[in-house]
Amino acid sequence: MPCREDSCIWRLGFYSRPIETTIRVRTARPSDARLIADFNARMAWETEQRRLDRTRVRRGVAALLRDPAKGTYYLAEAAGRVAGQLLLTHEWSDWRNGDFWWIQSVYVAAAFRRRGIFRALFQHVLQEARAARGVCGLRLYMDAHNTRARQTYERLGLKRTDYHVFEMDFVLGKRARRNRQQRA
Repeated sequence: MPCREDSCIWRLGFYSRPIETTIRVRTARPSDARLIADFNARMAWETEQRRLDRTRVRRGVAALLRDPAKGTYYLAEAAGRVAGQLLLTHEWSDWRNGDFWWIQSVYVAAAFRRRGIFRALFQHVLQEARAARGVCGLRLYMDAHNTRARQTYERLGLKRTDYHVFEMDFVLGKRARRNRQQRA
């Protein structure tokens, strides 16, 4: 599968149709910020019924795209459109003397789901991680109730760990609690 520095081409068959499509994975550019922010807002609503402040999200995406130390967004293009995304961030592991690459902000547009978009993004990241010096593994977290995502990740070889995520959210924490209480 031919790869360049900023993109990779994947040929994957559709799961639901016997035709083949080309999926191109590339590094996001500043001009992609609005689309990425929109995907992030959609993902938050679809997975957690959480409405995000789109202005704040656009600013956050733009800040990351200006500063590669914060992370890297990868976009998958198919049929002439951006079909999905994922974000990579880094976490130093002193136990392993290396970086874990965290997969975050995964989203595939509804029209492209179950067609190999996430698989192409994941394979691209996996290939880069294996080739990079100092990367000790990949990690991701997901909403505990997202059964379809969990099954996808397990099919790709990711394993559930014994760790739980704890947080103290200074931005969305109060609003998220209030929204959950109103739904209950």
